Amino acid sequence: MKRSVLFVLLLAFALVAAQCAAPPATEAPAAATEEAAPPEEAAPAEEEVTATPAPEEEPVPAPAAETTVVIGFTTSQTGSYNVSSTRQVNGLQLWMDDVNNAGGIELSDGTVVKFDSVTYDDESTTERVQELYTRLATEDNADFLISPYSSGLTAASAVIAEQYGKVMVTTGAASDSTYKEGYTLVFQAYTPASRYLTGAVDLLAEVDPDVKKIAFVYENDRFSTDVVTAAKDYAESLGYEVVLFEGYDSETADFGPFINKIEAAEPEALMGGGHFQDGSTFARQLHEKGVSLDFAALLVAPPEPDFADLGDAAVGVIGPSQWEPLAAFTPESAEEVGLDWLGPLGAEFVERYEAAYDQEPSYHSAGGYAAGLILQKAIMEADSVEPEAVKAAMDNMDTLTFYGRIRFDTSEEAHGLQVGHDMVYIQWQTDDQGNLMKQVVWPLEGATADTLYPKP
Repeated sequence: MKRSVLFVLLLAFALVAAQCAAPPATEAPAAATEEAAPPEEAAPAEEEVTATPAPEEEPVPAPAAETTVVIGFTTSQTGSYNVSSTRQVNGLQLWMDDVNNAGGIELSDGTVVKFDSVTYDDESTTERVQELYTRLATEDNADFLISPYSSGLTAASAVIAEQYGKVMVTTGAASDSTYKEGYTLVFQAYTPASRYLTGAVDLLAEVDPDVKKIAFVYENDRFSTDVVTAAKDYAESLGYEVVLFEGYDSETADFGPFINKIEAAEPEALMGGGHFQDGSTFARQLHEKGVSLDFAALLVAPPEPDFADLGDAAVGVIGPSQWEPLAAFTPESAEEVGLDWLGPLGAEFVERYEAAYDQEPSYHSAGGYAAGLILQKAIMEADSVEPEAVKAAMDNMDTLTFYGRIRFDTSEEAHGLQVGHDMVYIQWQTDDQGNLMKQVVWPLEGATADTLYPKP
């Protein structure tokens, strides 16, 4: 009996141990049961689990394209126009250096425009000008042209510029007649000859309304003839008597015969002259011969700083100037009259010119720089260096610079003639220590001193 009970207990214990050691039943797949997880809770597919991409590198901008515009011109390195021409070219070169050193002109498409030049000695002769400007236009492929110095040489170059479709800015050339030939690509920086000396007649009327007799003695070239013819007509229209109207050859060194005619005509005022060499010689010989004149106004020579080398012969002599350092054109004055401004200031120009050339700039120097400013402004406004676009911008130009206002006639009769710029008149006077100095005497609103009258 006891053995049976023990056997039953051992058998039961073995069955329980076997159940404890058996593995658990396998669960049904999730898809086969109602309790399966909804699809959105399912583990993401393997391809959706990706690494975050690295940020893209910023593209490196391409360097700005640069284009070089070639400017062609001649210089009178020799011959009668050497002094004024050299100063003109110095001014132009200074402008070119200023623009290039400042990084050039940037167009809206990112192109940077810089400048280079090709130049030759025209020897102050028309024949050389015609030959050299043809070379500049055809062999050197100059993009734009700047005129030589003087109206006669400029007239010769203008024909070439128009023939070969080159936009040309003229400076050092005041004759009206060049711009009445039907040209469309030639643009004048100077006040025209027809208004060059008329201010001297107005000044004479202001300082002495009783003067009636004027003599005109002038260089027999295109520029001087245009100037004095216009001044003579203007003087006669105001009731003056022209007692002498005489021209002399450009190479004249002895003015004795002309001085004799002046003394015989007994004028109260003398006007005329031509360029620096003849004008300064004329003034010196007038003084040496003691010619009695209450008023003397000569072209070109008096505004030049070197005119002071004449000493006492310079005192009292008046001259029309395209520009003087005393002139105060500024961005503020441009705003007052509603004009665009293009720098630099006059004082900045003078400072840089003196630093570059160790001499005081004359109006020829300023005219050379202004020619560059005109081209610069046109390229900026055109947003292009294409000749057609630059030409159109010049037609529409009306701007103020340290040199004065710039605006062109666009009529068929006088296309390119300067109509914005006016002359100022200087007179050589002495300070309290007897030192020679220039003073602006006309127009009155710009005068720095009263006119020394009568002339000593």
